[in-house]
Amino acid sequence: MQDATPDLWVFAYGSLMWRPGFPFADVMPARLTGWHRRFCIASRIHRGTHRRPGLVLGLDRGGMTDGLAYRVAAQDAVAVRNYLRVREQSSGIYREARVKICLLGAERSDQRALVYLSEPAHPGFTRRVPVQRQAHIIAGANGGSGANVDYLISTLAELKRLGIRERELER
Repeated sequence: MQDATPDLWVFAYGSLMWRPGFPFADVMPARLTGWHRRFCIASRIHRGTHRRPGLVLGLDRGGMTDGLAYRVAAQDAVAVRNYLRVREQSSGIYREARVKICLLGAERSDQRALVYLSEPAHPGFTRRVPVQRQAHIIAGANGGSGANVDYLISTLAELKRLGIRERELER
């Protein structure tokens, strides 16, 4: 007999890649088309403050993003979704969505996954910031989850481990 509740897939492109914080049954490389990863979120809680906001990654329209897809067992799906809502939606800058991703394992397949997309209408969404300004912001910001530069370093290390090049982030 088939379970009534299917497993939940979660697409990760930033800190969820190296610090998911939830139980998962499987993880594999995945690609999201139509969105690209960039520093477009002013962080006033986790990686900055109201006086000195940091910058964290969001998904902005266009392009594609390679990341990780976590498969969460059906019995954990509700708890994981609740955890992610608290973690990712505390300021309202991310919009929860179910989108099509491509799993990049030995046998490529499409899957619907939970993802948190940047909300461009939110006041914390930043338009294009020159890379030198991004570096200055990231180098000096600290928040409740630590130094903004540690967020960048951890993300770059995970991308490197996965064989993903992000030249803009590397700069």
